[in-house]
Amino acid sequence: MTIFEQIKQVKIVPVVVLKELSDTEPTLQALCDGGLPVAEITFRTACAADAIRLACEKFPQMLVGAGTVINAEQCNRAIDCGAKFIVGPGFSPAVAEVCKARNVVYLPGCVTPTEIIAALSYGIETVKFFPCSNYGGLGTIKALSAAFPSVTFLPTGGISEENVLEYLAFPKIVACGGSWMMKGTPDEIREKTARAMALVR
Repeated sequence: MTIFEQIKQVKIVPVVVLKELSDTEPTLQALCDGGLPVAEITFRTACAADAIRLACEKFPQMLVGAGTVINAEQCNRAIDCGAKFIVGPGFSPAVAEVCKARNVVYLPGCVTPTEIIAALSYGIETVKFFPCSNYGGLGTIKALSAAFPSVTFLPTGGISEENVLEYLAFPKIVACGGSWMMKGTPDEIREKTARAMALVR
């Protein structure tokens, strides 16, 4: 399966913020045990690159990507550590160039027609819509879809158990990004993840 097929199949991409490297294994084990073998490990913390490397070593069955990637240096580091996909809060031509050269999926954050046109110029047809709730949510995604029929979306930011099914019902949405299942102990993460997966299935 391609990266997109794997993401479409699970329907949820958990946004994982790891403050300590030692949190990597218990957190990712909790996601796997909850039935969600995907993790977007964000570059918001100092241990992000090491956490991605450790995740790829310890959990070869997981689809591990890097999130909050904002420049070429971070992008190269993430890919060197084993990241299978790159997610950005916005669109970066430099990151797009690295991903294109290294044949890695890039999901840039795009919320305006101009940003989507920029992504399309690099051959990118699936974008992250972030922060979703701040930019009009599903209504805006539907309006953008009318103008860009080839584009599909991964909305993130403001997605929860309460509204995830409403988003996933729209055919231009490949999956939803979220962190609502990531709060608490590993046991709580496992329980919330299992509940989320039961909901979307």
